[in-house]
Parts: sequence; C-alpha cells; structure tokens
Amino acid sequence: MQQTDPISLPGLNCGLCGYRSCEEFQKALLTSPELIGRCVHLSKEPATCDPPPIAGPAAAFSLEQSSADLLPEARSGLLVLEPRAKLCWKDSLGREFDFYLEHFPEEPGPREIILPHNPLITRELEVQIGDILIGRPLGMSCGCPITHCGVAMQVDRRTGLIVWCVTGPLGPRQKGYKDLGYYIAEAYEGLVYQCRTELKVGMRYFFQPRLCMLQWRHSGLLNYLCRQGDSFQVRLEGLWIG
Repeated sequence: MQQTDPISLPGLNCGLCGYRSCEEFQKALLTSPELIGRCVHLSKEPATCDPPPIAGPAAAFSLEQSSADLLPEARSGLLVLEPRAKLCWKDSLGREFDFYLEHFPEEPGPREIILPHNPLITRELEVQIGDILIGRPLGMSCGCPITHCGVAMQVDRRTGLIVWCVTGPLGPRQKGYKDLGYYIAEAYEGLVYQCRTELKVGMRYFFQPRLCMLQWRHSGLLNYLCRQGDSFQVRLEGLWIG
C-alpha cells in the first residue's frame, strides 16, 4: 500500500483515530498505512474530497510560528492580534472566540482540574498519578457530550480533586482505564500565545482548547495570569461550553 499523502488528513485533531493530533497520526501512518481507515473525516474517494473549512489548528497558527507572528508591541507587552490578521477565530459552529488555549509542551495534553460527582470514587478506585482515566463532564460546569480520556497528574485523596491531562482514546483502548463516571470540570490551565484583546484577571473570555475534539468554544473566568517568555500561563474557572 502506498504511503498516505500528508495533505489528505483534515487537520481537525479530533482524536477519533486514537491519536492526539493529525500530525501524530500521520507519523503512525508512515509505518502502518492501513490505519488510515480510522479517520472518519475522509471520504471513500479522498482524491475528490477537500478538508472541511473548520476553524481548527490547520486554519490557524502553529506553535512554531506563534511568537514570530506577534506584533512588536505584543512581544513586549500585551498579546493582541492585529485586526486584519488572517487567522480564523471561529469554532466549528461558526462562533467567535478570543484565544486558543495551548497545553504545556512537556505534558501529554490539556490540563483539566476535575471533581467526580462522587468525590469518594477517587479513593474507591485508588486513583494514582499516572493512571489512565475516563469520564464525562456533566451539567452546568461543562456539559460536553464527549467522554474524556486522560492521565492523572495530581490526586487529592482527601477532597477527591484530580488534575489530569486530557488525551485521545488510544491509551484507554490499549492499556485499560479507570472509569470516573460523571465529573465536574472545575478549571483549565494552559498557555496563551495570542489573544484578540488584553488579558485581565477577573474577566470572562471565550476560548477554544487547541485539542478539543469538537472544536467548540468554551467560556471561562480568568483568575490567574503569569507571563512566561512569549506566552501567558492562565487558569480559567467557571467553565461553560457555548
């Protein structure tokens, strides 16, 4: 079988193939081209199928380019996009948002702080750092229809609070998992390289996690802001989707 053409992947980073990004999936295709069947977005006739025009990483800036794309005043102070910038700042439903939330480069995915609806389950399952977990955010905190998978990074057995990095479904499929059931998404933490407006603690922003499978915008209250080189580390609480 011929090697898959890199441009045939849609660049949505939806994770349905079991990999965190189309780039990671493309690397796997170099040695296992038969995996191309996992991509649900490709038609049976890829030669006549163009990637859908959805506001995702393929239509926006890359991490390598983000710092260079900043205006001089942005590099020296605020992260503000030029009004005539060609970047697409809409989610897959056409709704505008203020910035992409990037995950920390040394971590396997976006950092999410969660609380199981029954906090005792953290102890009952004996959740440990490094455990592969699944669960679904339910209710006012988020209401995402997608089951999330991730790796536990911090565990508070007294309160039941867990900090995990959300990843794709490949890990649970291959290695097994512990099921948290429903949980409350308390906060996101990550990096912001560019933003449409000034970032201020106490303000609510629309944002999109870079690796969101649905490519939907979220809303959160910014309550932590720390400059780190050409980015800001942020924490967003009071999460909504939409």
